[in-house]
Amino acid sequence: MSKRRDFLAANAGKRAPMPGFVLLMRARDDGDETMRIGFTVTKKIGNAVVRNRMKRRLRALARELLAERGVAGADHVLIGRNGGIERDYALLRTELGKAFRKVTPQAAAAASVDTTTLAKAGAQVGKPL
Repeated sequence: MSKRRDFLAANAGKRAPMPGFVLLMRARDDGDETMRIGFTVTKKIGNAVVRNRMKRRLRALARELLAERGVAGADHVLIGRNGGIERDYALLRTELGKAFRKVTPQAAAAASVDTTTLAKAGAQVGKPL
């Protein structure tokens, strides 16, 4: 993604804040099934060297996880946060997986089905079986 209006539109979608970044996701509903990704890191994070390093880390994360966990036909935006450059890459990767689960509609629907199924079966939700 490269147009400002696309980033602003994604800002109106679902949001998953994590310590190292924020993931925004918005379904485009235009019939196109391609997943688009955008990256942004503000000047508050640091100078150009630090911002570019953060964007490279975000691109590498997206390359690894977007194809398997992203939503088809949606715009995804990763916004770098101040603590993201010092965080361990493996930790960022697990946080991105958690963020995708948070904004993905299928994951939310599956979680609600699991809890209602357990409640109907007589199990207490939140306690181990």
